[in-house]
Amino acid sequence: MALEVTERAPGRDNSELRGLDALDLGEGSPRRGRKIWQAAWPKLAAIVLALGAWQAVVLSGWKPSYLLPGPAPVFAELGDQVTTGDFWKAVSITMTRGVVGFLIAAVIGLVLGVVVSRSRVLRAAIGSLITGLQTMPSIAWFPLAILLFQLSEQAILFVILIGAVPSIANGVIGGVDYVPPLLLRAGRNIGASGLSLYRHVVLPAALPSIVSGLKQGWAFAWRSLLAGELLVSIANRPSLGVFLTQSRELGDTTYMIALMIAILAIGIAVDAVFASVDSGIRRRRGVSA
Repeated sequence: MALEVTERAPGRDNSELRGLDALDLGEGSPRRGRKIWQAAWPKLAAIVLALGAWQAVVLSGWKPSYLLPGPAPVFAELGDQVTTGDFWKAVSITMTRGVVGFLIAAVIGLVLGVVVSRSRVLRAAIGSLITGLQTMPSIAWFPLAILLFQLSEQAILFVILIGAVPSIANGVIGGVDYVPPLLLRAGRNIGASGLSLYRHVVLPAALPSIVSGLKQGWAFAWRSLLAGELLVSIANRPSLGVFLTQSRELGDTTYMIALMIAILAIGIAVDAVFASVDSGIRRRRGVSA
């Protein structure tokens, strides 16, 4: 009889555990909803506060409405623009330039960062130069870019690369510098060396810093791109920067601010992609829940 009790007890415990598992699964959706709300409400509150402050400034009469329109006419204009083909063509051209420039900058920056981090001589020679290039405003390169490439796509691409590559390279160098020596010793103990050590130990350990460098590189690339489009107008190639220039020349402030909001929204969307990648890396490494 005692044997029967001991055999039945585990089965009963298992059924109870299965019941608890089912209970946890049942609460999964509300928990996800709470997490989404906890992540969303600060952003929504910030938007409401920003719109309220904007409307308050307009109502104060600081500037006439044709110079500083309120949120309502601006968002109405933005709503009209997103229904036009010209707007989406401009978005497509701007985004294509940005993505292509960023991808090229990422390849160059990653290779440059790895090479410099592996060589003390190169680090001593050009390490400070990379940092100096990162701090230099991208728009300062446009006179040279226009002299070298005239008013062309190459001029815009040149400035995007100058703006983004140093940030990405510095992200790689910083990540490699902070790899724990214990990991390096462990990698060498299992036979990794040279490029194999970098591929399997150093670069995975430096991945969070590399992603941060890529994120910063995109920010520099995006700013450089828009600055370039404000200065470089190419025939039959409408872009958001060109539309901004035209709206300023025509004195259409409502249209201009609507374009600025669209540019801001694109920047926030891309930043959310990088944030999602970074969050995934943190979860896999047990840094965040």
